[in-house]
Amino acid sequence: MKIFLVTTDHFSDRLWFKDDEDFRAAMNYVAVVTILTKVKVLTFILMSNHVHFVLLCDSESAKRFIDTFKKLYGGYFSRKYKVKDYFRRVKVDIREITGEEAVERVIAYVQMNCVAANICASSYFYPWGTGRCFFNDNPVSCLPVGKMSRRAQIRMTRSNVSLPSSFRYCDEGYILPESYVNTEAVEALFRSPKRYNYFLNSSSKAKKILEKDAVPSFRDQNILSSALDLCRSLFRADSIESLNRDQKSELLKQLRRRFGADISQLSRVIGLTYKEAAILLDLM
Repeated sequence: MKIFLVTTDHFSDRLWFKDDEDFRAAMNYVAVVTILTKVKVLTFILMSNHVHFVLLCDSESAKRFIDTFKKLYGGYFSRKYKVKDYFRRVKVDIREITGEEAVERVIAYVQMNCVAANICASSYFYPWGTGRCFFNDNPVSCLPVGKMSRRAQIRMTRSNVSLPSSFRYCDEGYILPESYVNTEAVEALFRSPKRYNYFLNSSSKAKKILEKDAVPSFRDQNILSSALDLCRSLFRADSIESLNRDQKSELLKQLRRRFGADISQLSRVIGLTYKEAAILLDLM
């Protein structure tokens, strides 16, 4: 078995996950895909515009894992938002991890994506991935899937795949990664919480929060929700797409004033290219 880092393209003009329901659906699909592909997951994170997985498998299985995840989540997204081929052409980079301490560095890199985005102060507080899985003495309150009816299980996972009765789910409505992530192997790799924290704090993602450009402190989903509220209150419109050029310009300016968001964040939330958002923000 080898270890692979699987990374998708970073969308610059749209989002993978528009609200928490999308994140919950994706979290459950990760659990489903581990059963369908029999791939061992070491760590992963779901970010607003991309995803990362660290997998223990062969290269063919790594590709099958991410392709299956894209297909399942893409189907859900298409049904909910009435769009087609949203994820079909998303490019994926699958890279074998080799070298001394390379796996530790990659796991830390993945875990710290949410911190680098200035969403939270610690990966522990980010629920959409494995941030809480390792060296955690305060496990999340959960229940075994075995106590859930078959119908309820299908409704939660949006899948007919039968989950092991030992899998656990939380009050938020998704299967906990601890159910299928190989936490023992990861903790054995790092050896101690102190060494684990050392890699987290010295990762390239941790260093990014010291950079001047690391501005966004509000989640994309919060800004999108506010944008939709502004559409209704300012322009009596039901969607961002229905706004004209001047209205989109005013919307972007309002969001920048309220959230202090940079152009990169605004463009992916609103669904514009960086250039389009920059031009609209410059309109008088």
